[in-house]
Amino acid sequence: MVGTQWGDEGKGRVVDIVAKECAYVVRYQGGHNAGHTLVVDGEVFALQLIPSGILYDHVVPIIGNGVVIDPRVLLNEIDTLAAKDVDCQRLMLSPQAHLVLPYHQILDELAESRRGDNKIGTTKRGIGPAYADKASRIGIRVEDLLDPEHLRARLHSALAEKNVILRDVYGHEGLDPDQLADELIDEIAPRVAPYIGDTVGHLHEALHAGERVLFEGAQATFLDLDHGTYPFVTSSNPIAGYALVGSGIGPGAIDQVIGIAKAYLTRVGAGPFVTELHDEIGDHLVDVGHEYGTNTGRRRRTGWFDAVMARQAVRLNACTEIALTKLDVLDQLETIKVCVAYEVDGRRYEYLPHLRRLHDKATPVYAEFPGWCTDLSGATERHDLPREAIDYISFLERQMGVPIRFVCVGPGREQYLRFAA
Repeated sequence: MVGTQWGDEGKGRVVDIVAKECAYVVRYQGGHNAGHTLVVDGEVFALQLIPSGILYDHVVPIIGNGVVIDPRVLLNEIDTLAAKDVDCQRLMLSPQAHLVLPYHQILDELAESRRGDNKIGTTKRGIGPAYADKASRIGIRVEDLLDPEHLRARLHSALAEKNVILRDVYGHEGLDPDQLADELIDEIAPRVAPYIGDTVGHLHEALHAGERVLFEGAQATFLDLDHGTYPFVTSSNPIAGYALVGSGIGPGAIDQVIGIAKAYLTRVGAGPFVTELHDEIGDHLVDVGHEYGTNTGRRRRTGWFDAVMARQAVRLNACTEIALTKLDVLDQLETIKVCVAYEVDGRRYEYLPHLRRLHDKATPVYAEFPGWCTDLSGATERHDLPREAIDYISFLERQMGVPIRFVCVGPGREQYLRFAA
């Protein structure tokens, strides 16, 4: 399950639909900079780290080695779910996942502030610095919580470097490694330890037994560190291929890739956005779609559906099908547009230009459709949709080259229909 845009496509919502037929749901990358919102029987569940499958009693939710985990956020999420009578004892954490610690968050915020007008748009949650430490081989892993002496030594080593940067570059007083070690050893480790397990072993046993396993990505294709709109990207690889790396399975295990696409387009933070709307229609999409970040509360930028991006996402992820979300947000619009190509210096592009500077100069080529001006929220089958909505969805299918399997027509758990057979 992978986002095909810039995130906020409603992945948690679709994971919830598919997870009821699965035994395991695995989060394979990202951190608590991603939020998945679910509405079940009118109750809202906003998840950041724990896989969306937690809401089904039969699902084993796994946080894989590719995720970076703020243990305080994780424990708070567990407590919040427990208060809503959701059992988290099934949750399993990879011992190889890395921890997001207070100095990562401090460095993230200080670095973003220092960029001035060149801000990337980070959520300042410490995700990037945690991944940087992983690559620099000075990161602290979940398994280190099980060895107090080793943990303390690792923190002393890491903070010997970090404190120099904090003090000399940013004028920050730095952190006391022993104080942080004491907090982790005394308060965090005892609560996290019961959830640590052999995630790789469990997944391989499940696959060998023929169990259905769902791999849940955070963020989305065009926030991917390699394939996204760099440098306005996240610090990991949300594309489907990273599900293998971030969970410890082989390529042959994946037989289905569901791409999630919103019926229009949104983006949070800076970066190129070819179909962005700066008018009353853009404001309408924000208001009706409640387009504010789950984690940050930031207003999302909005625009028309971009089939150029969608085609690129389909081939980058080898999508076998699409789940289209938030179709109902378009209910009141008399005219709907779809970007079918880019034009750059007189040349037409059906896929994203291979050079970023060309992407920045692109203008959209639109196809226009009549709106349906009908409330879709009660539709449960394809034939419940008006002809205009069916034509719009069918056009998107042809543009992307893969079937649209699910269409979501509201935030509720049951507000969706199967479009393609």
